[in-house]
Amino acid sequence: MTLPRLALAVIGDEIGPTLDEMISFCAENDVRRLDMRTVGGRNLMGMNLDEVAGIARTLEQAGLSVPTFVSPLLKWPLPGKETAGGKVDFAFDPATCPADDPLVHAFDVAIVLKARKLRVFTHLRYPGYQPADLIPKFERLADLTASYSIDMEVENEPVCNVGSVAELVAFFDAFPDPRPETVKPLLDIANGWATGAPPSDADIGALAEYIDAIHLKDRDMAAKRTVPLGDGDIPWADELRRLLRGVKVPEVLASIETHCPGDGRNATARSVAALRRIAGEIGVEVV
Repeated sequence: MTLPRLALAVIGDEIGPTLDEMISFCAENDVRRLDMRTVGGRNLMGMNLDEVAGIARTLEQAGLSVPTFVSPLLKWPLPGKETAGGKVDFAFDPATCPADDPLVHAFDVAIVLKARKLRVFTHLRYPGYQPADLIPKFERLADLTASYSIDMEVENEPVCNVGSVAELVAFFDAFPDPRPETVKPLLDIANGWATGAPPSDADIGALAEYIDAIHLKDRDMAAKRTVPLGDGDIPWADELRRLLRGVKVPEVLASIETHCPGDGRNATARSVAALRRIAGEIGVEVV
């Protein structure tokens, strides 16, 4: 059985805060795809479209494409629901969005970047959450995906209501039929491990046929910290093999989300090399 190939991408600000750092890294490591989130410490959701257009031009001139706007969309409290509080990495205050409607602005940013995918969260975790709570918001987002011809990728993130892979399955199970083909799971297996709930075969089987994008990082489970891909406890060769066996598309976007801010550039380079090595071990092409 031939497994789908992996289209390698890195998230730009995992390397460093400036475009120059991101571009030079891609040149040094033969990476052609750059998923974008922040530049200079500012989330692109907080920029106006002219600012985003300047970033897009610079990346295009460097020969880089942006498959995904790794937005912070809905990585904020659901109105009327109390959250645990505390610092949340890459959270966003929708009041700081320069447009009247943050949902529309996120899609506009993706269009300016020429990104065909938009990453979305499920609001910060609150007591009593039920998947049905999110359906009205996601039905509107699904309408926007149709208007913009952009796929919406829903990620499992531990600080959000959908944190584990099992919770991602439950969310998609709750989505009214027929679920639009533009609403897809953005699987983060390491986030599942970080919650203490590694994905089961049933979880993977329920999602695999809809997946066309994944995030990749690794975990030192004893130390409870993120480490470069291949340096942790997640059996990535086995995880990729069992996932890709159920994937229906010929190519999966594999985006490195290093989460090692103390040594981001080096950790991301090691992660890129590890992905290529692991893919080789299981007979998967990386492009």
